[in-house]
Amino acid sequence: MTDALDVDALWEDFHRVVNMTSQELADWLRVRDSGELTEPLPEEAGAPIGQHVLAILQKRRMDLTEDDLRVMRKVVDLVTREADVENEPEPERAADTDRRHRLMSLGHDPLKAAR
Repeated sequence: MTDALDVDALWEDFHRVVNMTSQELADWLRVRDSGELTEPLPEEAGAPIGQHVLAILQKRRMDLTEDDLRVMRKVVDLVTREADVENEPEPERAADTDRRHRLMSLGHDPLKAAR
């Protein structure tokens, strides 16, 4: 397993970039996947990475697996590359629908960060 200090730093980074609660993310994944005629089961809604982020949000730090750590690193990298988490850009960019939806599927809502 990864060094405890590395896990602590990753935990902090992950929770800094993932600014949606587990309930907000679960709701978003269901809405994102719902169609005109069908809707997936709640536990099957959303892309696999979004489901994994949701599962991580519901875990304690000591219960993380190597796979969880891999996904956490990936999410931190993706969100950091796509968004300025500390200083979300002007509201127009934060509200860019496609970009916002991509980030929300990872647990980061740019509009929430811009507040």
